[in-house]
Amino acid sequence: MSVAQEPIARKWRPKRAGNLMVAIVPIVACFTAIYILWGYLIGPRDLGLLVALYVLTGLGVSMGYHRLLTHRSFRTYPAIRYTLAVLGSMSSEGPPTEWVANHRKHHALADREGDPHSPNLSGLGLGGGLRGLLHAHLGWLFAPTPAEDRMHYAPDMVSDKGMRVIDRLQPLIVTGGLALPFALGWAIGGTSEAAVSALVWGGLVRIVMVHHVTRSIDSICHFFGKRRFETHDLSRNVSWLCILSLGESYHNTHHAFPKAAILHLRKTDLDVAGFIIAILERLGLVWHVVRVTPSQLSRREQID
Repeated sequence: MSVAQEPIARKWRPKRAGNLMVAIVPIVACFTAIYILWGYLIGPRDLGLLVALYVLTGLGVSMGYHRLLTHRSFRTYPAIRYTLAVLGSMSSEGPPTEWVANHRKHHALADREGDPHSPNLSGLGLGGGLRGLLHAHLGWLFAPTPAEDRMHYAPDMVSDKGMRVIDRLQPLIVTGGLALPFALGWAIGGTSEAAVSALVWGGLVRIVMVHHVTRSIDSICHFFGKRRFETHDLSRNVSWLCILSLGESYHNTHHAFPKAAILHLRKTDLDVAGFIIAILERLGLVWHVVRVTPSQLSRREQID
């Protein structure tokens, strides 16, 4: 680091610390709560429902909302396409058309004015970091997506009758995603207490966790981590978040190759959604899977 860069780096350190604190603490708190409450307010049944529904909902966001609907990085049958959209809707992250429009706008204006959820447009220092995190995690969600954005960035979604139905039914789908663990808890546990406990962990905690991890991609992966490839934004790869994010935290790799369905470019990369896409491809359930070719990799300037 040059002498000229040192004052800038010192200004960014408090923002980096604030970013990490807000992103990491809720995740650590959730796992700590599970450990402390084990055997009292949570047991194997609740944990199983939490993990199963977290994975299904997370794949709805990662495979469905993101890689299939936004970037069209693979193709599949309509039934699978709409099922993934419904699973993504269970995350309570908004209707699929709105999600797709916002994410395509994010790529068009990444970390510049107009980016819907960049954490890097709120100034330096701890205050700027916290404001940026609050905006990336929650603030931007309270700004309605203009109708012209949906038409401009997601005309394919707007013209899809099935997606329009899922858009309208999104609140009902979220409610169904809460009713499902309640019903399973009652069926497995046989009591109202078991049903309520399953609702809390398989419904409410699951939504909070999926939402927080997704928002961490928007925030922490644009501020902290490794930049393997040179891009026109501040995207980074955060390997320790890869399991919870199902591979989405290889965000610099994604911004370097946004059309790619498979983000594990190294043997040590754990791109869960990419592995599942590859398995479904072998089964003939998805096709036209976009991969990063050796020539594309050689042309892209690598930093790390």
